Amino acid sequence: MRHPTRCRAVRSTLRHRWEKERTHADLRERRSTGATEQETGLPTGRLAFRAVYDRVEASADLAAALGVGTGTALLRRTYRTRPAGEGTPLNVCRSCLPYALAARNPELLDASNEPWPGGTMHQLSTVGVEVARVEEVVTARPPTDAEARELGLAPGVPVMEIRKTLHDVSGQVVEVADILLPGDRYAVRCVTRL
Repeated sequence: MRHPTRCRAVRSTLRHRWEKERTHADLRERRSTGATEQETGLPTGRLAFRAVYDRVEASADLAAALGVGTGTALLRRTYRTRPAGEGTPLNVCRSCLPYALAARNPELLDASNEPWPGGTMHQLSTVGVEVARVEEVVTARPPTDAEARELGLAPGVPVMEIRKTLHDVSGQVVEVADILLPGDRYAVRCVTRL
């Protein structure tokens, strides 16, 4: 059963081109809006954003995805954004960057700098990384009990899980993010320009 007052969103593959173009925009433009505002149509002031950073060791899965050794230091950033007035997030994103890469700009290690104007692609540009390719794999599955509670899901509502991988111009993976979307509030729109 869909809750009638909850915000809905559409995640489009066009967001990646928009985010990359913004890496070259001035600070005022980058602060004016973000990807969640684009997906929901809500202005920045109607969204509540929370970021938690921690240093973790790469699990076997993340090490393989990032092309690093198991146990390599990673900067894990957990993002939750919700519409102001709603108690549950629109999504939960856990992003991992090689810690040594992020540490090239100490501002990237400080969660109080979030939301970062221009997002991850702009953050990476501050350490000399240009993103050339984005890969997203979307799967649907039943949520865990903890995920259902966190996202405020009714029984039987699935989640969509996205594994997003950013590659730089040399082909090196520079970020792996696992994004959890509530199936009753999100649609994924894939656009291929031919």
